[in-house]
Amino acid sequence: MDFFKIAGIAETCSTISLFFIAMPMKYIGENEILVKIIGPIHGLLWMIYLALLWWGQYQGRWNMKAVITGGILSIPPGGPIWFEPRIGDEKYLPVKTKQVN
Repeated sequence: MDFFKIAGIAETCSTISLFFIAMPMKYIGENEILVKIIGPIHGLLWMIYLALLWWGQYQGRWNMKAVITGGILSIPPGGPIWFEPRIGDEKYLPVKTKQVN
């Protein structure tokens, strides 16, 4: 399994845990311990996901449109899981230039 896919799944799980478990416990249950634990983990996973998007573009696997789209879709819960199978689409691949001999 590709490391980018694993990072997307982990980032999505952390987002869902933060938004739908930890934050309600903080604001409804007045217990913020899960936010203190899951929040930094989510932040680290989100930065790893964005770094992998950049690294893929830097290595020539994807174009800048893939980085921007992936970055925007990393914000809503489930965005990375939805985006990952589509990143191989032609619109996200780098443009091949013709070499003149």
